[in-house]
Amino acid sequence: MKCENCTKKECSKKQKNDDSQSTSVDALSSNDGFEEKNEFYALANAKILLSDCLACDNCMTSEEGARVFQQNQKELFRILNLNKKCDTSKHKVLAVSICPQSLPYFAAKFNLSVNDAARRLCGFLKSLGVHYVFDTTIAADFSILESQREFVQRYQRRNQEEHALPMFASACPGWIRYAERVLTNLVTSHICTAKSPQQIMGSLVKGYFARQQNLSPDKIFHVIVAPCYDKKLEALREDFYTALYNSQEVDCVLTSGEIVQIMEQKNVSMKDMTEVAVDSLFGEIKEGDVVRHDGKRSDGYLEHIFKHAAKELFGMDVKEITYKALKNKDFQEVTLEKDGETVLRFAAAYGFRNIQNLVLKLKKGKFLYHFVEVLACPGGCLNGKGQAQTEDGKPDKALLNQMEEVYAAIPVRLPETNMYVQKMYQDWLEGMDSSKVQETLHTKYSAVNQTASSLDIKW
Repeated sequence: MKCENCTKKECSKKQKNDDSQSTSVDALSSNDGFEEKNEFYALANAKILLSDCLACDNCMTSEEGARVFQQNQKELFRILNLNKKCDTSKHKVLAVSICPQSLPYFAAKFNLSVNDAARRLCGFLKSLGVHYVFDTTIAADFSILESQREFVQRYQRRNQEEHALPMFASACPGWIRYAERVLTNLVTSHICTAKSPQQIMGSLVKGYFARQQNLSPDKIFHVIVAPCYDKKLEALREDFYTALYNSQEVDCVLTSGEIVQIMEQKNVSMKDMTEVAVDSLFGEIKEGDVVRHDGKRSDGYLEHIFKHAAKELFGMDVKEITYKALKNKDFQEVTLEKDGETVLRFAAAYGFRNIQNLVLKLKKGKFLYHFVEVLACPGGCLNGKGQAQTEDGKPDKALLNQMEEVYAAIPVRLPETNMYVQKMYQDWLEGMDSSKVQETLHTKYSAVNQTASSLDIKW
């Protein structure tokens, strides 16, 4: 099976995927409790093709490959079935967190409003036996706020610290894996250290929520519903594992499309589901209407950081941002001028061709940008390969257009205005400048030994 993103450099799994790789996966999952028939036995295993992985150039070991293959519907059902048995010592509290970019997919696919889609999806998951369903927008609040603060600090240190600028966004796991495995130290020191919304949500569920519920983190099984397969790889990172509890922050990632597969297997539609309010991390409080952040197709790091930096560094209030498309619609630029001088220059670069162009400029010392919002998927997170794809694996452009309309219509909420976030900074994280903030909301990205040169790979 050919990895569609790799042309000159062969993917290390290319020849092994259909035989030896699948054997190791079967061996790892042979004792997962599915020998007995249960209500979920007819559900098919999730099959993740190498072409679904955006960072597949020689970067996934056999062990990682096997563990990614285990992150499928059967793992969710294994926990659901354990919870039906009498041995309560093995029961888990099952929590599912849904990414904001997944909700427009369900809304567009089933012709629902985004609020109806959120509540009906919650109803469906709870009908399976899920205990809590969360919205990850609050985790994105934390990620954006920490990214904003880090950019301002980096800008202020730019003359003393060689790698302070440019700063690259850290929310996209496909981009991060590519940077660590292929681009190495040229880029990794420039990546923002704020965790992605997915992994901050892992910290919130296994840390804050577990403490509120008086639960050990290993007693919670935490599932993320996300637009892309690379989120499965992100969940496996060693820096997101707590040895004390033998627990990952995120135990399993299912794509939006995999959730629809479960519905199809059970012969139900979203429209048949009872609406159930989405849970919050704060006791009996329920979430209200769906909100989002600035930005057209993602969590809006560029817009939030740009406006924050303009205010903090130059005392300028920017209400609206004007994007200037350069080579293509997935490479856009935003600038701030003061007294006739360009003082901030940001870019949004989506898709690996645009990423390659950025890296070449960085190598040649011709990099003009202070910050770049980097996303591996052309079109951004809404176009993740775990959703908005036709049966033959091509982008479903009509559905994507609908999703973009749905997403654009969701009301924007500034992360600074979320009172729960401010309260958690003080009560749980011991203040915004505490060591606990660094431990909980940040990580470190570093080069991994890799034989391939970034110039060997054409996207």
